[in-house]
Amino acid sequence: MPALNLDTDAEEIAERIAAPGTLFVACLCADWCGTCREYRAGFDRLADAHPEICFAWIDIENHADTLDDLDVENFPTILIEDSVTTRFFGTVLPQVSIVERMLTDLTALPDMTGAPKLRPALATA
Repeated sequence: MPALNLDTDAEEIAERIAAPGTLFVACLCADWCGTCREYRAGFDRLADAHPEICFAWIDIENHADTLDDLDVENFPTILIEDSVTTRFFGTVLPQVSIVERMLTDLTALPDMTGAPKLRPALATA
């Protein structure tokens, strides 16, 4: 399944992230960004390869009210969080292999503490 789109799949995203243990990976982009449009196909392939993870494509301009507290400085910005904490939040080079490697590395970090950045807002969709 390709990445869910917050514009059309908000309820499904909320259901998926409500499940205990579900990792959430969001690509925060903008429709006008050519780099984002080119990155999208690879991000969808990554989502296809990891159906156990909730991948979401989020146009930050369409959801400025939800994302107001996030500091997105460049594209693509990737957010990875579990139900306990944010595991990664930042701009990455538009190469899907980087996120793939992060997902492998992040699974080796148990007992993280902190608070998710976006999951609470999306859970109420």
